[in-house]
Amino acid sequence: MKELTPLDRIEVPRPRPDAAYAARLPGHDASFRGLKRLLGAADASKAGDRLAGLAAPDEAAREAARGLLGELTLEHLHDHPLTDERGEVDAVMRVNYDIDRDAFARIASLRLGELKDHLLRAPGPEVARLGRALTGVMAAALAKLCDVHELVYLARKISRPTRARTVLGAPGTLASRLQPNHPTDDLRGITLLLYWGLSLGAGDALLGVNPAAGTVETTAAILRHLDRIRRATGVPTQICCLSHLKVQLAALDQGAPVEILFQSLAGTEACFSEFDITVGLIDEGYRRMAARGPLAGEAEQFMYFETGQGSELTYGKHDGIDMATAEALCYGLARRWDPFMLNNVTGFIGPETHLDDREMILANLQDHFMGKLLGVPMGMAPCYTLHAHVTLEGQQMATQLLTAAGANYYMDVCLNTDRMLAYFDTSGHDVQTLREIHGREPGGEFLAWALARGILARAGEGERVGEGERVGEGERVGVGDGESEGHGEGKAGAITRGPRFGDVRQFCPDAAELAELLAATPAAYGFATAGPRPTNAVSRRSRADEAVARGALASELREDELTSVAAFRVITTTAASKAEHLGSADAGARLSAEGAARLAPEEAQVQIVVSDGLSAEAVHHNVPDLLPVLLDGLGARGVTVGQPLLARYGRVKLAEAVAERLGARLVVMLLGERPGSGELASRSLSAYLAYRLTPGVDQEAAAAFSGNPAIGFEYTVVSNIHAGGLPAAEAGGVLVEKVLQVLARRAAGNRLEALLAGSAA
Repeated sequence: MKELTPLDRIEVPRPRPDAAYAARLPGHDASFRGLKRLLGAADASKAGDRLAGLAAPDEAAREAARGLLGELTLEHLHDHPLTDERGEVDAVMRVNYDIDRDAFARIASLRLGELKDHLLRAPGPEVARLGRALTGVMAAALAKLCDVHELVYLARKISRPTRARTVLGAPGTLASRLQPNHPTDDLRGITLLLYWGLSLGAGDALLGVNPAAGTVETTAAILRHLDRIRRATGVPTQICCLSHLKVQLAALDQGAPVEILFQSLAGTEACFSEFDITVGLIDEGYRRMAARGPLAGEAEQFMYFETGQGSELTYGKHDGIDMATAEALCYGLARRWDPFMLNNVTGFIGPETHLDDREMILANLQDHFMGKLLGVPMGMAPCYTLHAHVTLEGQQMATQLLTAAGANYYMDVCLNTDRMLAYFDTSGHDVQTLREIHGREPGGEFLAWALARGILARAGEGERVGEGERVGEGERVGVGDGESEGHGEGKAGAITRGPRFGDVRQFCPDAAELAELLAATPAAYGFATAGPRPTNAVSRRSRADEAVARGALASELREDELTSVAAFRVITTTAASKAEHLGSADAGARLSAEGAARLAPEEAQVQIVVSDGLSAEAVHHNVPDLLPVLLDGLGARGVTVGQPLLARYGRVKLAEAVAERLGARLVVMLLGERPGSGELASRSLSAYLAYRLTPGVDQEAAAAFSGNPAIGFEYTVVSNIHAGGLPAAEAGGVLVEKVLQVLARRAAGNRLEALLAGSAA
């Protein structure tokens, strides 16, 4: 177990007034007030930084900023810590100063450009050693001076292996984090996606599920199910359920196998409050896992973090810090707990942070370099949502570059489609393709298991594969077209596919059971493979459904059709168009002056708001069945409800503005989510229950629980409401019960779940 330095013992220089930085290029003068402005201007232009007013106005200004950065000494960067909106050093920045002081003393006088040159010349161990002497700000500044070749070349030098039950990140390996998410947490669908991923040689890093319902009960059930499958298959790996840290610790208290403890991170303490997390809480989780986690005494590392450029910006909590620098601060924070793995999901948010392929690819290369330099074991998930101008082809370009740069692992999101989170990530097919192109192997323990099962093979040792057996009409399991698979075209002994690659029957030989698992799994386009890739027929079905879903983004609310559902009051946000809505992190979260003027305090306990969000079709396909059940159910229980509101171009935080104007205790925000793949998933609705904390006991209890003294709202979410997930009418009943729980317990989110778990115990 690593010794955690008390925060008050970490030395941080006293904040100084903003310095003025000025440069002159031929025919162009540039000046920047403060290090934050200089860092923002030096980065490649990205949507989030443009939105925040931090990006340089043109290339000349950008190069001027880079020239100035290159001349700054590391001591200068050290002596000018970035501060929060109050001018203070927050906990995230403070942890970043917990560096190797001896190593820093040797390089403090170097200019940043000189450090870059030294690292390019230095051997890998020297690069890794000096990375421990840097803060996140220094790493971000360095990344802004690097071109693509340099980001790849420098990151490739650094090795950051870790060990839990198995080793991750050893040289020459490329691992996979198997993510069998399901829109309703159906264990049958999770099982099929696990079997499918394992049959593709995926899962050596982790078997991990993002639950649709982040309750203690669901988390514990998923963990026990993952543990059963791990034991039954004998696969050497570790398991995780990606609920909130507080929920996982509650599940651990109930005896659930929390082998790896997960939490999302942020680069500012202000954004941490949005995650209901503090450095102290993660410290507590780290110590509890070290003392009594299932892998205590066996694992050298047992923490798992997720990050990605832009979260601080989307929450409006970036403190004037650009996205890449905030991301680097996450890595400087993560190394405090010596994590087993960190997964970067830059691209997950959408066009308000990264508009297109170029922005996503470059940001991922920066993140990978900064994380490895600072000492973090980096897994990469270059991903995209359908409302951004990012494509599968751009994602694939990113993975080729990141594999060359030495990424530890990628995700296995089956056929690139996350069935619960409605985004698009790498797949098990991608991981095996990249292994074969770049000569990489799975982790050693997992490789031995996969070789023994015939999932993988060494070139020259494979067997001839005959035609696969059918599962369902027109569906073949495995490779099956008579060609000799498993031999590969690489050198003898290289890892390639074995005779059972892609064959899920090895884990589920009963045809009736397999058919039941298939029926419970959305977007199961087919098992058939061609080499390490899905067959063309499978790919075409997958891409066609993605195209259908992307088209749903163009839909608009048809207000006249909704009048038959309820007598809506129509309000407007500050987003005047769909383009402005998609490109802004907060325009849809604010009431327009006209919209605010229409609302005055009322006596109702609950207010319902319906908004298109990212899919108007989600509203039209679900609200007609959901809203009557919700209204009738609340009315029958004596809950007073205001006249429903209808808002075009809304975001989740619009609920807070409505609650404040109307004086409602609870706002139920029915919002169209970003479309997932296929017709049904493109109609996914979510319900965000925003509970307004009144001054006094409620607010004080929430502040004590969250560690955020300024907390004003708590949220409970019910997601994946659509015909292929939680049916609309059933969702109405679920929401009635959730509303009653929130009002009765006077709490929402993690605090509500803790209260419910406590009463159940």
